[in-house]
Amino acid sequence: MNMAGEQRIAAPRARVWEALNDPGILRASIPGCQSLEKVADDRFTATVEVKVGPIGARFKGAVSLADLDPPYGYTLILDGNGGIAGSVKGSAKVRLNEDAGGTLIPYEVQAQVGGRMAQLGGPIIDATAKQLAGKFFSRFGEIVGAEAISVPPLAPQVAPVSVPALPTAAVAAPAGGLPVAWILATVVAALVGFLVGRGQGAGGSDWAGLSIGLLLIVVASAAFEYGRRAAAPVLVLDNALLRRLIANAKQDAKE
Repeated sequence: MNMAGEQRIAAPRARVWEALNDPGILRASIPGCQSLEKVADDRFTATVEVKVGPIGARFKGAVSLADLDPPYGYTLILDGNGGIAGSVKGSAKVRLNEDAGGTLIPYEVQAQVGGRMAQLGGPIIDATAKQLAGKFFSRFGEIVGAEAISVPPLAPQVAPVSVPALPTAAVAAPAGGLPVAWILATVVAALVGFLVGRGQGAGGSDWAGLSIGLLLIVVASAAFEYGRRAAAPVLVLDNALLRRLIANAKQDAKE
């Protein structure tokens, strides 16, 4: 039996060469293959069930690789025995040619069939061999071609950077009316001015006391406005400062 043909695989030649030497891919591609084991770099053992016409058989045999020329091709040497159904011996020359991003595989097969299968005649054997070869390359092309589909790389994912939240100071909005602190400061200033005026006992001293009270009111108002704008409405008047202000006011009144 002589058979020749060619098949195109949508994958680079280097990948097709690797797949043709991969027991897993070959086992999945060969019709009726039950086992395929690699016993050496250039030798496999296989068990395949095939049916030629009305005769079905399980062939056990060996496949050797010769004329290795990676990644351009090799020669397969086949030797299988199917018991009373017959036997198969032959060779297949396989070449790998680059073809527009894919790989074109021309092949030539020469085989001798013995036993009961040989009695079926050449046309039946040739038709079965072509059918099996077509199924093999179809499945082989699906597996290898699917692996060769280029997937555009995803844009690198940038991990979000966690930025600690800056502490925010709580700022109290000014109330619609007069703040309590401002009212207290006004009352204290007026009271201090009144007491100072009474202590002097004279009319002019009354005016001096009133002046001191107004001065304290102005100081308190200015301090409050500054604190409010600075978002820190805090007014602190210590005893020493208060005594100095009163003493200066008395000195001015005497003069």
